[in-house]
Amino acid sequence: MCLDSLSCPQRAVFHCLVEGIVKGEHLYSRVGFYFSLCVSPQRGSDELLSGSMYNSPSSGLSSISDTTSNGSDSKKLRVEDRVGDAPPSRVLHIRKLPNDVSETEIIALGLPFGKVTNILTLKGKNQAFLELSTEEAAMTMVNYYSAVTPHVRSMPVYIQYSNHKELKTDNSNQKMLLFALHVIQMVSSCGTLASGSNSSDGCGTPSSPVLRIIIDNMFYPVTLDVLQQIFSKFGTVMKIITFTKNNQFQALLQYNDPNSAQQAKVALDGQNIYNACCTLRIDYSKLVNLNVKYNNDKSRDYTRPELPAGDGQPPALDPSVVAALGKDSGSLLGALSPLSAAAAAAAAAGRVALSGHSGASGVLLVSNLNEEMVTPHSLFTLFGVYGDVQRVKILFNKKDSALIQMADMNQAQLAMSHLNGQKMYSKIIRVTMSKHQTVQLPRDGLDDQGLTKDFTNSPLHRFKKPGSKNFQNIFPPSATLHLSNIPQDITEEDLRVLFSNSGGTVKAFKFFQDHKMALIQMTTIEEAIQCLIDLHNYNTGNNHHLKVSFSKSTI
Repeated sequence: MCLDSLSCPQRAVFHCLVEGIVKGEHLYSRVGFYFSLCVSPQRGSDELLSGSMYNSPSSGLSSISDTTSNGSDSKKLRVEDRVGDAPPSRVLHIRKLPNDVSETEIIALGLPFGKVTNILTLKGKNQAFLELSTEEAAMTMVNYYSAVTPHVRSMPVYIQYSNHKELKTDNSNQKMLLFALHVIQMVSSCGTLASGSNSSDGCGTPSSPVLRIIIDNMFYPVTLDVLQQIFSKFGTVMKIITFTKNNQFQALLQYNDPNSAQQAKVALDGQNIYNACCTLRIDYSKLVNLNVKYNNDKSRDYTRPELPAGDGQPPALDPSVVAALGKDSGSLLGALSPLSAAAAAAAAAGRVALSGHSGASGVLLVSNLNEEMVTPHSLFTLFGVYGDVQRVKILFNKKDSALIQMADMNQAQLAMSHLNGQKMYSKIIRVTMSKHQTVQLPRDGLDDQGLTKDFTNSPLHRFKKPGSKNFQNIFPPSATLHLSNIPQDITEEDLRVLFSNSGGTVKAFKFFQDHKMALIQMTTIEEAIQCLIDLHNYNTGNNHHLKVSFSKSTI
């Protein structure tokens, strides 16, 4: 919302609402005052509806009067007083309301299910009409409340579809009312939960304590510790499992009760963990219990700390790493608050480092490498997908392990998040943070057999230019590779042969219209990793160097 585009009255409403939130006031108690202003006392709120409705003589209806905008042509409206069989509509009929119910309490019933666009209360009839922005949102609301009886002030109320398809109004003050509605929904979606009614703040199928979480625009790593700190604000987090599906980082998170899951979904769905990136998309899972076998960097059962790390995987992060992540997570939690001025400054374009890590370097320890195949250059190429690798050192006395120094801590965590557990040269590699601050170069005159390489001034760094488009194309390893900088004389068959010669099988291929870019899909992620290592920066002739990266798409 841009404040410059608001009228003076709208701006006053908005600032007063925000002031109330900062002071800890109940959102709806403050907004209720504006509803009393928005609906003119000279015109009842039931006059917002124009046109006849509910005129079936057999429907058992009671009548109310409605006056048109010029005060003439009084006509009778009839309102259903029993549950009917009306087809789905985005206008809902709510009955058995308390005598002195407010518009804000009625709106609170509908907010969790979508945008509320209008309201009509029938004074003295204990009834109201609520209009949602879409028919789908109304259907979700009716389906949910058919299983869970909604309450307002501890009294059960009843909700059904209306025969009317929309609520019409010619009231000029209605614009301010709708603006106030918009502000309520904007703030509510940012985590201010309604408590004007005893109804649930969930939607969909909120009977499960397990949430399914998808991270979009994942330019920075999201760890188990980050998720636990964010979601524990809404209840006790018992278990978390993370995985990659459809080239997206996902997680299943289990609370100790469904109510906590509902509150977390309403507050966090659509929020960014860091500024402008790492967007949370949250749904309810069909599962009601998670079976966690190992406590490591991909799964955790907080109720069973004795679980093994499992299958050679590294154990849960050591205390020093947890402490380092805790610094990020503090900023991260602040970033979730729409009114917090202490939001983390991690820009999606990569121009600003996370608070506390500006200028810092991050060193990774990579283990379980294929010591017969791995080279400093192969590690530089693979890890260079997620940051600018400064130095690589394969350990002299343990050649299945290496130290990799990234340009900063953010890039190190990003590489760890995406590459830990991936298969490289037929072996599943393990990536953790190292205690080393830098990778030392060999002393002058000492031959370390080419195990240490300084890439600080390499022209192949992907992220040395601030605002580079490469920041927008960081994805987990996938079987589909994105190719760019393809010469015009290179054909599909040429590229298929080239990638097949790297030891893989090309499953599918697709040129983009200008033939400068293409997608090529290998049979497995391991084959794609091998091809990226072998063919990124490959000279296709006339000084054209092929650019290869992982894609989120499939062919």
